[in-house]
Amino acid sequence: MTPFVSLLILVVLIFIGLAVILSFIPVGLWISALAAGVRVGIVTLIGMRLRRVPPARIVNPLIKADKAGLDISVNQLEAHYLAGGNVDRVVDALIASERANINLPFERAAAIDLAGRDVLEAVQMSVNPKVIQTPWVSAVAKDGIEVKVVARVTVRANIDRLVGGAGEETILARVGEGVVSTVGSMEHHKEVLENPDSISRTVLDKGLDAGTAFEILSIDIADVDVGRNIGAALQTDQAEADKQIAQAKAEERRAMAVAREQEMKAAVQEMRAKVVEAEALVPQAMADALRQGKIGVMDYYNMQNLLADTDMRKNIAKMGEDEEESRELRKE
Repeated sequence: MTPFVSLLILVVLIFIGLAVILSFIPVGLWISALAAGVRVGIVTLIGMRLRRVPPARIVNPLIKADKAGLDISVNQLEAHYLAGGNVDRVVDALIASERANINLPFERAAAIDLAGRDVLEAVQMSVNPKVIQTPWVSAVAKDGIEVKVVARVTVRANIDRLVGGAGEETILARVGEGVVSTVGSMEHHKEVLENPDSISRTVLDKGLDAGTAFEILSIDIADVDVGRNIGAALQTDQAEADKQIAQAKAEERRAMAVAREQEMKAAVQEMRAKVVEAEALVPQAMADALRQGKIGVMDYYNMQNLLADTDMRKNIAKMGEDEEESRELRKE
């Protein structure tokens, strides 16, 4: 092998070694930090690589914080990143709070970020309050008229209560509950239309921001609309229900009367059957009486004549009734 080839191979090996070293050691990032006046050692950057922490995710926010005059160490940023936090957003929030003269230590900002809240948005909301609009809230006054209300709630983030404090949904729910309670205590729905600000004053005095991550600055009524006559509708429904109940009870009584009538008819038929049965025993009893000599033949004939005479009288009476009905029909 010639000396030239050996030299060429040596240069290639040196070039490959430098490329591997530079890919593992972020020399460029170290130079950028050094130029920005931030002291970060090469050993620290190598340790980040070994701990599988992207050095750029730590060094760039560190440079930004140093230029903003914040006192933050590499270990704090790296620990927050390893805990699953967003280092860049936390640093931006700290810079914004510093410019807005809001006391926000790094530990609190990191806790807010790890709690799942947007700490930068919270700082911005502390400086510039946010307006939350409720959906249509339906309430009913004492006169039974439905009133629909839309409210706008101006809130400001409370940094001290961001961790563990309730969110916007709780604010909206409490405002809706307050609107329903206030409208429901009014005697007439026209009071709401005449003084809608009475709702906002009453609701605001209830301290609805207790236990939440916000501070309510104002509650303004955006729109008021009159809905249905709930009281009349309820009375109509109640009257209809009462009518159906009465009809059901009347039907029950009618069914019982029909059943009683059928029972009476059955009882009459049963009594008639007993009468027929008893009448069937009369000839047999008379025959027994004749055989035993208790009655004579003349007594029997006299009874037969009496029965015949009774039947004749019935027939004559029936004929008289028929003639009377015929005369009445001819008169008509």
